[in-house]
Amino acid sequence: MGPRFHTDLEAVYRDMRRDHGPVVPVTLPGDVPAWLVIGYRELYQVTADPVLFPRDQGLWNQWDTLPEDWPLRPMIGTRQPSVYFTVGEEHRRHLAMVQYALESVDRIGLRRTTEEMADRLIDSFCAAGETEIVSAYAKPLTLLTLARILGFPDSDGPELIRSLTDMADGGPDALAGFEHALALMSRLVARKQTAPGPDALSAMLAHPEEFTDEAYVLNLMALTSAGFLPTADWIGNSVRLMLTDDRFAASLTGGRHSIPEAMNEVLWEDTPTQILAGRWAARDTRLGGRTIARGDMLLLGLAGANGDPAAHTPHSANGLRNSNFAHFAFSHGEYQCPFPAQELAEIIARTGIEVLLDRLPDLELAVAPRALARRPSPFLRGMTVLPVRFATTPPYGGR
Repeated sequence: MGPRFHTDLEAVYRDMRRDHGPVVPVTLPGDVPAWLVIGYRELYQVTADPVLFPRDQGLWNQWDTLPEDWPLRPMIGTRQPSVYFTVGEEHRRHLAMVQYALESVDRIGLRRTTEEMADRLIDSFCAAGETEIVSAYAKPLTLLTLARILGFPDSDGPELIRSLTDMADGGPDALAGFEHALALMSRLVARKQTAPGPDALSAMLAHPEEFTDEAYVLNLMALTSAGFLPTADWIGNSVRLMLTDDRFAASLTGGRHSIPEAMNEVLWEDTPTQILAGRWAARDTRLGGRTIARGDMLLLGLAGANGDPAAHTPHSANGLRNSNFAHFAFSHGEYQCPFPAQELAEIIARTGIEVLLDRLPDLELAVAPRALARRPSPFLRGMTVLPVRFATTPPYGGR
């Protein structure tokens, strides 16, 4: 962590690569050791080999050293009946249920829901001529849309935003945020078991494989937490890029063709999920010139690998990667973000940006770009605030 991590990340990774190579020794809070993999080739090797580098927290050789209130416990997790914390055949069983639920989501309906939520949020600030995009738009749009398709009532939105943000930032409120979010999800699972509806949680409950109540709650937590901040940051980071990068300045008001280009560029240069925990070495091995001991934790440096000079090909004539999607933004391999989840996140993010720029075509930053601050998390990279101004316009009034 530290200020350079949030103000000059590219230089931090450049220095890491120069001083340590593609596999970097790091410490987590409490001087807990780990390896941060920032080489593209090495990260591919780790994520493509679930036998040598499984996502099995039970292998970790540091459990006995951790205090009970260690702030990253919710993120690292323990063996639990969830798609995110199981291995082997049990993981594939949970994954099949989660994919079944995500595939049940009507894509056209999702876009319509996102447009409805976006218009409602923009109506709340369009007459003011200024707003703050992260808290007033990107976060509530993503969470309220996710909540709708997963089955949460809209009234749970503010509590979910607060608790999931606290959990993801890994600070002193992380454990409390996790517990509060878990309580909301337990309540929803109980409600949907007696009164199912046309939502993804009800589809999970209807899957032919049977799971425990704990498994339904934890898989709902995985879907909600993985979908919320990364998607909200995808919106915020893309809008920031389009407002500050000369490659998009000329086309910002000229049409929608620049939006997918900006979104893809963000996944390469400013990916919302910067570091992902983790993988654990099943035996002593070598990686990137380092000796990795059995039980060592490897953090997946998605942003570092995306920026590895060894992996880059020359950009197109317009300076963009265009159709190059070989980034690690959604991880890779058996434990990557399931494709239906990637698809839903893209629909929410792209629709949210399109509606925002359609409604407020003269949108511009209200502060100098260098004044923008990042949220203090080494794992997720998003803006703390993104203040903008625009010509006032009347609300649509729920058209």
